[in-house]
Amino acid sequence: MKYLAAALLVLLVLVQYRLWFGEGGMREVGDLRAEIETQRKENQVLRERNRTLAAEVQDLKKGTVAIEERARTDLGMIGKSETFYQVVTDEKHAVAAEEDSQADAARDKAKSKE
Repeated sequence: MKYLAAALLVLLVLVQYRLWFGEGGMREVGDLRAEIETQRKENQVLRERNRTLAAEVQDLKKGTVAIEERARTDLGMIGKSETFYQVVTDEKHAVAAEEDSQADAARDKAKSKE
């Protein structure tokens, strides 16, 4: 009777080990569930991106406003009744202004540490 109980106990331990740690066990199921959740989140982001792109395609197909906006930003289009102004700064002044802003940032950082 003792041997039968010991054999059943060993068999139970082996079955439990395989259930928790073996191939297709609980650990692997947990890993797969986490992977599925990650993939669902990624799919949701991609679905939203697809919706945005589809709306942009619709706007480009049907509306002139979206086409005009694209032409302005990407190609630099200027309308017939518009005037184009280009502000050109001297490189020396631009470099000096950048150095001043960096010095101000460093001063502010030093003050915040105090």
